[in-house]
Amino acid sequence: MTHDAPSTGEPGPAPKAERGKSVRLVDRVVEQLRERIRSGNYPADSRLPGEHELASIMGVSRPIIRDALGQLREEGLVYSRQGAGTFVSARATPAAHLAYSPVKTIADIQRCYEFRLTIEPQAAYFAAQRRDEAAIQKIAAALADLREATSHQLHRTDADFVFHKCVTEAANNHYYTASIDALKPHIAVGMHLHGLSLMGPRLGLEKVFQEHDAIYQAIAEGRAEDAQTAMRLHLEGSRNRLFEDRVLDLSF
Repeated sequence: MTHDAPSTGEPGPAPKAERGKSVRLVDRVVEQLRERIRSGNYPADSRLPGEHELASIMGVSRPIIRDALGQLREEGLVYSRQGAGTFVSARATPAAHLAYSPVKTIADIQRCYEFRLTIEPQAAYFAAQRRDEAAIQKIAAALADLREATSHQLHRTDADFVFHKCVTEAANNHYYTASIDALKPHIAVGMHLHGLSLMGPRLGLEKVFQEHDAIYQAIAEGRAEDAQTAMRLHLEGSRNRLFEDRVLDLSF
């Protein structure tokens, strides 16, 4: 009579195919995170999303994320703070050289809108062409924050900027992301004043949310020209609401 070998309760070694697949997934995640860091999407000393969020964004398991972060730590691209999470190393990101003069007058706010109209619609166009699932989820998360604020009749400048930044990041062009980062304090001034102009009828806030939603839908569905148009209409609408359809003459 033959007897089966007693079970030890320990799982056997993973098949080679599974191990190979895990290695490939780790490499893919490392490369994606490395590119996002080096392109400035995750700035120096900024906190990366948590393991659970990264796993959801990247469409992989948490152990894969953990291994990928470990590899990035070995490369010196990220570092950990006990109980705080994982952060981008300063030496991992390119030095910022782009800067603009501060906003001093109402005319500067109009100039900022003019400049944004030359870059953000085109960024939205490329975002619709080049977006991946991670980019779509980031834009959707920012849109959800705007939806919640709108439901409470609030305008969140921070969520508004994050939405525009996520769209720019989805274009996968570091010239766009560098420009939007350099413009952040200038954009914030215009967004703050625009938000104040929306504090009357609730319809104003809802219209702005609908404009953001139209941008998101066009990008998510890969409709590049519609995304470009939706972004242009949103920026023009914001400018016109702020200036009450009376733009300044900047010819002198």
